Amino acid sequence: MKTFNDIKTLLIEQREEFLKKETGIERTKLKQIPNYLNTPHAIIISGLRRVGKSTLLAQIAKKFYTNNNYFYVNFEDERFISFTASDFSKLHELLIELFGNQKIFLFDEIQNIQGWERFIRRMIDDGYKFYITGSNASLLSIELGTRLTGRHITLNLAPFSFIEYLRFKKKPIPDVNLLTTTERGALKKSFNEYLLQGGIPDALKYPDINLHKTLYDDIIYRDVAARYQITDIKALKELSFYLTTNIASLISYNKLKELLKLGSVNTVINYIEYLSSSWLLLSINKYAYSIKKQQIANKKIYCIDTGLVKSIAFSFSENKGKLLENLVFLNLRGLDDEIYYYKTQKDKEIDFYLPKSNILIQVTQDLDDPAVYEREINALSQAMEETNQNKALILTEDYKDTLTLQNKTISITPIYEWLLDTINFK
Repeated sequence: MKTFNDIKTLLIEQREEFLKKETGIERTKLKQIPNYLNTPHAIIISGLRRVGKSTLLAQIAKKFYTNNNYFYVNFEDERFISFTASDFSKLHELLIELFGNQKIFLFDEIQNIQGWERFIRRMIDDGYKFYITGSNASLLSIELGTRLTGRHITLNLAPFSFIEYLRFKKKPIPDVNLLTTTERGALKKSFNEYLLQGGIPDALKYPDINLHKTLYDDIIYRDVAARYQITDIKALKELSFYLTTNIASLISYNKLKELLKLGSVNTVINYIEYLSSSWLLLSINKYAYSIKKQQIANKKIYCIDTGLVKSIAFSFSENKGKLLENLVFLNLRGLDDEIYYYKTQKDKEIDFYLPKSNILIQVTQDLDDPAVYEREINALSQAMEETNQNKALILTEDYKDTLTLQNKTISITPIYEWLLDTINFK
């Protein structure tokens, strides 16, 4: 750790910067914080690099701790490069000396300090409250599971939702049940922009700078290659690029090994796990009663942000349907923690099956082609019969209808309406 005076100067600078930090639009996650203010749990805010975790911390501080009665430390600062878990007690001493004896800690990017959870656990037992951010889902999960079991609540922060995007752009949020022609046209325009731009706050704030590329490189080199000591960076980049270009597609570990000439299936599995831990790529399993069958079946891959896909992937403008499906998946993640794809006994694929919510969801760009219409309806009908469901949903770019088939209902809804409907499929 640096000298006493160096660290004191650093802590003062960080606090001054944090107090002046712009908080932007209020994130939806902020509404959950009052539920946890008086609980003896650490609040863990996890999510993609540059997704707004520090901003959410600032919103928490300014809304719930108006007297600034907290400590703030950002461990992403390179001046903490030699900081270790044994230095936490000295850090606490310095914080008290500078800012008084506070009971609230706000820690940014805590995963950079190995063994951090031991200090947190001890302090929680002594009655202190922690709000902690981190960019690596796997490391946080391991550390929380071993040291903070039952002592933490995790909030996964995603890029802007469509509603947050509209607020950021200062656009009105209309009632989807009472849309005028003008409102519908304006809403569709905003939706198409959101689909292509995504929801990374800084990328939206500075559209003339290619921040998606910078973010993508940081994830590959800093969050994955450096953290997991990967030497074959070329193979990692090729795999990541291939998966980002082929979102909403089924992937086979064996085929990826052969296609990209990677050393082994385990290499493919590990690389995908690392990319998932950094929040860049996410996957879902095929629904099956057997866990083993779920594990051996092909996965379906998605990216954390459609704007990243559009900026990074190869010639993606030609496949809007995949972007739409990716966007639907991202919204489903905030509504249900059990998401699968489904294959009927006749090998018809349903994009999403949510057994806890008892709903099957198909995503298609449009249903104007009679052959496409028949294919989607038949596939859903088969899946509804096999899963004993009486309702299903088709999400489209701009088609709306309701079908009743033998006491089973299939609702067809534009995605932009569904994203603004607070009850969605519930």
